[in-house]
Amino acid sequence: MHMAQISVPAEQTLDDKTLAPIRAIDPHLVMVFGPTARFRNPQLADALAQMLPDALRMGCSSSGQIDGLSVLEHETVITGVRFREPALVLRSERVADTADSAPAGRRLARQLAGTGLHTLIILACGVDINGSALIAGLAAELGDGVKLVGGLAGDDGAFERTFTMCGASISDREVVALAICSESIAVAHGTFGGWEPFGLARRITHCEGNLLFALDGEPALAIYERYLGSHASNLPAAGLLFPLSVMDPDQKPLGLTRTILGIDRDRGALLLAGDLPADGFVQLMHASTDQLVTGAETAAQATLARLSGDAPGSALLVSCIGRKLVMGTRTDEEVEAVVDILPAGSRIAGFYSNGEISPMLETVGCGLHNQTMTISFLHERA
Repeated sequence: MHMAQISVPAEQTLDDKTLAPIRAIDPHLVMVFGPTARFRNPQLADALAQMLPDALRMGCSSSGQIDGLSVLEHETVITGVRFREPALVLRSERVADTADSAPAGRRLARQLAGTGLHTLIILACGVDINGSALIAGLAAELGDGVKLVGGLAGDDGAFERTFTMCGASISDREVVALAICSESIAVAHGTFGGWEPFGLARRITHCEGNLLFALDGEPALAIYERYLGSHASNLPAAGLLFPLSVMDPDQKPLGLTRTILGIDRDRGALLLAGDLPADGFVQLMHASTDQLVTGAETAAQATLARLSGDAPGSALLVSCIGRKLVMGTRTDEEVEAVVDILPAGSRIAGFYSNGEISPMLETVGCGLHNQTMTISFLHERA
């Protein structure tokens, strides 16, 4: 495996000189993460298509770009990877609206029928989408044997308009998927949060998909605002700082976290990043920077435990915008914690997202996560 990575300042155009380190390895795969301003400019996709025509090119807008040990605010991070046996397939599918999330997942999966994929890297639009429904649609067609990883694009926490890139196309409504079909390419994963629950566990008494209407028979928004106190005046933005832990009917944590993306005052409802179990419970959570850094270490250790050796690889880190808001100027620390654990010489890239996609715990089955650090580590088997 050969890897190259560059970060491009906001004011710099992409040209032959800028992309020379990427071109030098003749990559099979190019991944791009950057601010929304870069993705609004067609020069991004045009330049990559012109100068890297043979590479599969994918990317998305974000709420902060990860480059090695650093979290960048304005630069665009471009990573190229050349494999010994690539066997990669890149596809995309349009998501018309939130209700189309599961059908879009099914349509995208059907495009990949017969490819023999074992892992799917997904970059999806980050607003007006139900991430858990998208994953359910994919899983319904692909089956339990396919590992799903990736995340939902970001836009600095505005939740207004995000972008994805597939080849020469940039869109605010596309889900992009890279199917890894080569048996020589392995993908190790790890995910963990680090948030701590507080307050009472509340029974979900009315929810529809990713809309939470009532807890213990009372409007969900009213209960949530009571817990937040003075922070409630900053909703929905404050919702990123106080996510919900999801539990089963016996109040056993499911290992899922849900972020509040919006509120509906007329109906007293909370708009969440993914679905909730209709008969489950939720509990508020909060965290400190130290807890989140420890959570990132746990995710890295879980990833390392799934590796068969210590050869370097290409790590895709997808962390949540809510974590970044909590950590502030110390955000780099969670990335540094991951780098310290993964094999030396690996290329580390990624982004801060509106939702993370990763297998759950020890299973291959995948879920939409919020407020987690997720790691997907690509490496070649000897």
